[in-house]
Formats: sequence, structure tokens, C-alpha cells
Amino acid sequence: MAARTRRVELTLAAEDLVRRLAATHGPVMFHQSGGCCDGSAPMCYPRGEFHVGAVDVLLGHVADDTPFWMSADQYTYWRHTHLTVDVVPGRGSGFSLESPEGVRFLIRSRVLTDKEWEHIAAEPPLPTGADTDG
Repeated sequence: MAARTRRVELTLAAEDLVRRLAATHGPVMFHQSGGCCDGSAPMCYPRGEFHVGAVDVLLGHVADDTPFWMSADQYTYWRHTHLTVDVVPGRGSGFSLESPEGVRFLIRSRVLTDKEWEHIAAEPPLPTGADTDG
């Protein structure tokens, strides 16, 4: 089977930060909820300290093996886009691991191309929290 269409990736700066955070905190994960804390900013947590919901969607893995989850409600809005996680100066939410570093993660997006949509249509659905152990 061909590789899945990439739905999310990191800029080099974000990838470097994820690796530094993982060196300090152990394996990490992303979750984008669209909730109250920083709106729809991606939040970085130590893996295993945030439990994904049964309907959360696994968009893929970044920085080698870092899972990127999104709430089902957010996925409804973002499913037509390719996401790039970047890092910028400033403080985001106090819950995300990068907050003490004086930077924050943010999402840049673009609409998926017709060719990407063709590939996605031939792929199985993205895994959800019900399909994995988070």
C-alpha cells in the first residue's frame, strides 16, 4: 500500500523545538482541540499525560514518531487543509510544553490540491482514538 497523504508537517524550527522538548520531557504528542486555551493552537504534551478521545482523529506523525491528534469537531473544519506547525516568539497557553521557552506553536494551512484529494479518497479513514491506544 502506498504511503498516506501527509496531512501535517513541521517547519524546521518547530521540529527542532519538538526534539528539544522530547529530550527534556520524554516522548511528546500534539493535540489541537479548538477549545478555550489558545483557540485552535496545537498543544504539545508529554505523551501519555493527555488522553485522546474516542473520536479524536490522528492526522499523522511528525518529527519522527510524534503523533498529531485533532478533535473531531476541529477536523470537520480543517479536513480540507494541509497543516504546517510552526513556532513563533511569544507566549501561548500555559498548558503546552513550549510555553516556558517564550515561544508558541501555531498552524499555517493551505487547501489540499485536487491530486491530494484523489489520493485521500483512495485511502482508508484516518485512525481515531477508538482505533488506537492514543
